[in-house]
Amino acid sequence: MRLEDEIKQKKFKNEFQKTAVNLIYTSNWIEAKFAPWMKEFGLTVQQFNILRILRGQYPTPATINLLKERMLDKMSDASRLVDRLLEKGLLSRQVCDNDRRRVDILITQEGLDLLEKIDGHEQKFYTELNNLTADEAQALNSLLDKFRG
Repeated sequence: MRLEDEIKQKKFKNEFQKTAVNLIYTSNWIEAKFAPWMKEFGLTVQQFNILRILRGQYPTPATINLLKERMLDKMSDASRLVDRLLEKGLLSRQVCDNDRRRVDILITQEGLDLLEKIDGHEQKFYTELNNLTADEAQALNSLLDKFRG
């Protein structure tokens, strides 16, 4: 599916403009594919990202600031996402004994279990990306890393 066909635009100023538009379009395309899949597990894409970060930290707790630094979507409200995940019982929050301004956030066993369940269905999502070979995906990852400098 060519970008020009998808967005009904015949010309771009140059290849760099096309690349920028293509990256934005593709990012939105992936999120549109990913969001319904996450909904099956009662999560948003951003909530899933928080849980993945906390699983990577486990058993060490994280702060809101650490979550903000590591989130894929820097515009997300990490505090509100944490509150929603707390309501679902997927996280716990504890005020630090040494610094009462600091709040430690830890994924619960229920959160770990949900991620394990999602992991079992992960291949279902990645079939959306089956237009690329593993070598092409690796090359794309290298190019994207280079693009970000």
